[in-house]
Amino acid sequence: MDLDLKGKRALVCGSTQGMGLSIAKELANQNARVTLFARNEEALKQVLQELAGSDHDYIVADFDDLGEVANAARKSLQNGDYQILVNNTGGPAPGKIYEAEIEDFETAMRRHLHVSQTLLKLVLPGMRKANYGRVVNIISTSVKIPITGLGVSNTVRGAMASWAKTMANELGPFGITVNNILPGFINTGRITSLISGRSKTQARAEAEIKAEMVSSIPAGRFGEPEEIGDYAAFLCSPSGAYINGTSLQVDGGRTGSI
Repeated sequence: MDLDLKGKRALVCGSTQGMGLSIAKELANQNARVTLFARNEEALKQVLQELAGSDHDYIVADFDDLGEVANAARKSLQNGDYQILVNNTGGPAPGKIYEAEIEDFETAMRRHLHVSQTLLKLVLPGMRKANYGRVVNIISTSVKIPITGLGVSNTVRGAMASWAKTMANELGPFGITVNNILPGFINTGRITSLISGRSKTQARAEAEIKAEMVSSIPAGRFGEPEEIGDYAAFLCSPSGAYINGTSLQVDGGRTGSI
């Protein structure tokens, strides 16, 4: 199995914590040259020191500002083309969909779909030139079954999945794959925040909420960010070349669909 990414350059969004951080580390472990992309420069500097290998760098931008994202990415492209793009950013706040404001959808679409489209268009020429491209989107199992209490997130994740499938069909002939990873309950700050939010709205102990969530997972535990990192690295590798246009859940068996 060929997992070596030597000579490949990867742009990893949301890479200072959680799943994005684990993906960046694993890509570096597989010899990719990694560009971290997030808005907290101090955190980016810290993560840069934790990556295996050398010649990694980072980009600072706020994903709420498409112009800032595009300008920062263009500047980074002056240092060479990218063959790998990992789209990953924090999920929208929880809440019932009928309570959401139009602005909530606009903000979420901008952070997810609009940023992904902007970055894809910038890195695509280099991928086509290399006849090698890997786009991996970190979405959610809500693509398969909507998650209660995450109305805006469910909506935006579905849009991302349709975008990715369409893109996969169009780019497949150029040696470029586009796939989605659908994490289940992963042990990150996001899940901690969801547990805390449910605890407050339901007036129940956090430990009770967590135990209830774990009981819904056949594997009997939350996943770890490193498990997402391993899977993403495989999809980005030469061995992942024939996996395209898929939405694959990594959820310990929790999702109730085939």
